Amino acid sequence: MIKIAVVGAMGKMGSEVVKMVTNSSDFELVCAIDKNNIGVNLIEDITIEGDIELAIMKSKPDVVVDFTQPDIIFENVKKYIKLNIKSVIGTTGLNDSQISEIEKLSNENNTGVVIAPNFSIGAILMMKFAAEASKYFSNAEIIEYHHNQKKDVPSGTSIKTAQLMAENNSDFKKGNCPETENIKGARGGEFVADNKGHIQIHAVRMPGFVASQEVIFGSDGQVLKIHHDTINRECYMSGVALAIENVFKNNNFVYGLENII
Repeated sequence: MIKIAVVGAMGKMGSEVVKMVTNSSDFELVCAIDKNNIGVNLIEDITIEGDIELAIMKSKPDVVVDFTQPDIIFENVKKYIKLNIKSVIGTTGLNDSQISEIEKLSNENNTGVVIAPNFSIGAILMMKFAAEASKYFSNAEIIEYHHNQKKDVPSGTSIKTAQLMAENNSDFKKGNCPETENIKGARGGEFVADNKGHIQIHAVRMPGFVASQEVIFGSDGQVLKIHHDTINRECYMSGVALAIENVFKNNNFVYGLENII
């Protein structure tokens, strides 16, 4: 049985992870950490704790699952690696240099880390299909929709999708005329990596959404749309479980669930 600590256990995603872990015959919840409700009994002998390092050293989990906040996630991951504890990171907002630093620390310390911008199998397939379609279309843009409490913009999923697309097509603005924005940001943000991609990403934040994404491809005389909707957060849990099982067995760094499914 794999011993699990959940960081951000009182959040919307963290509470789903707690539910999944406690209902699984393969996992055991040994620690729950959150900045809120410290000292409150969560389930049976598990009480919400506030100090990450002390809680982990006391409970000795095999894997930490982190769904916290973009402004603290980088320091959190470094703590897990320092403690030689494997981790599954669902918090988005890490930039490229931070991800590279985490990969370096993971390899140097022989401590597995899985960072996944999205744990939905359907969303992973959407990204794979978009990467494949990128070989055949001259133009593409991404629209991502999330609830209005999501703090990072654009989403980690849209950035990861754009990265995969850019690997197969260096310029998705072929034939576009010069533009003048009458309202700043009307065209969204442009994703460019190593001068590749040039993909406009549009972020919608609105009550009622959980998470959705649409990738729109165009060429002369046709448009292809690849759309994925997340109806509730339960859909992520099979991916979280898969990531836990993978990092428990391996000591390597993984960015993106598509690399282990």
